[in-house]
Amino acid sequence: MVYLDYSATTKPSSEVIDTFVKCSNEFIGNPNSMHKLGVKSKKMIDSATSQIARLLNVKEDEIIYTSGSTESNNLAIKGIAYKYKNRGKHIVTTLLEHSSILEPLNFLSELGYTIDYVKLDSNGMVDLNDLERLITDDTILVSICAVNSEIGLLQPIDEIAKIVRKHPKCFFHSDITQALGKVNIDISNIDLVSFSAHKFFGLKGIGALIKKEKIELTPIIHGGKSTTIYRSGTPALPLVVSLSKALRLALENIDEKEKHVLKLNKYLKDTLSTYENVRINSNDYSIPHILNISVLGVKPETMLHALEEYEIYVSTKSACSSTNSKSISVYELTHDLNRANSSIRISISYLTTKDEIDIFLKYFDICYKRLTCLR
Repeated sequence: MVYLDYSATTKPSSEVIDTFVKCSNEFIGNPNSMHKLGVKSKKMIDSATSQIARLLNVKEDEIIYTSGSTESNNLAIKGIAYKYKNRGKHIVTTLLEHSSILEPLNFLSELGYTIDYVKLDSNGMVDLNDLERLITDDTILVSICAVNSEIGLLQPIDEIAKIVRKHPKCFFHSDITQALGKVNIDISNIDLVSFSAHKFFGLKGIGALIKKEKIELTPIIHGGKSTTIYRSGTPALPLVVSLSKALRLALENIDEKEKHVLKLNKYLKDTLSTYENVRINSNDYSIPHILNISVLGVKPETMLHALEEYEIYVSTKSACSSTNSKSISVYELTHDLNRANSSIRISISYLTTKDEIDIFLKYFDICYKRLTCLR
């Protein structure tokens, strides 16, 4: 098997699984219980939270545990919109966002909020002048992802943050799900940050929203004491501790890991570029972990299933995107409907080997020749 869909999800590391199992067996008390088993669990969850805070250079009380990035994004967007609606009902974003950003914004638009989409330059980067133009006294939130999930475009987050900070009534939210654990990213100038553990070899079902302490949110889940007033529910101790372990491991030697991925990306890109009907959609502003290509005239799901016959796994778009539709991200970047209708995403990690890439290229060649001849 050759797995090249790391941007959709990663296999949990054995260390993370061991941590989860150990916590499940040894810390059975509810962290909110007053007896000694509860106190023991509370100390463990506090220790994990302290480590996450150190790793991300944030304060412990700024961490809100969630079920993952989708919930974090919904909490950030709806929480700000509901809490600060008296300030304004205008939100700015891009069309490169994940569906867990775009769909909550569509929902808010039905409630009377105005959503504007900032322009992109020819490289897919946010047009900073247009962003500055769009922010008004009525703007309460700018939500722009650090890394696009389909093409891998890495946005100039610090520059965006500087623009938002000129407007004291406006907050900056960034979904860093596809960046954290892959590339170095400074979140100190971002007001709200979303991420999910299963993108960096952690477990599914746990993520977080980092909310700077002076910001308030209206919760979207009510009822029951938890680690924070902003998200109710019994604290998922084994998941929280496993998140802490996964994050620590992901950030270790991150520069060396990225160099390995960059080398594989270049090899992939150089080889695939030689095919007449292949177009490389990812560019120099994309992180090396994501390589988006189009095989012109071949439906992406057709190529996906052709490769699957050889136990090679890629994706057509973000795993949460609707099926049988063009890639909005590819279209926004290329303005080419043919490329948007035929794109596939190859996503690799520091665990990917050159041998795996060679196997992929061998069978891609077979599939490419068979499918392009059928047209």
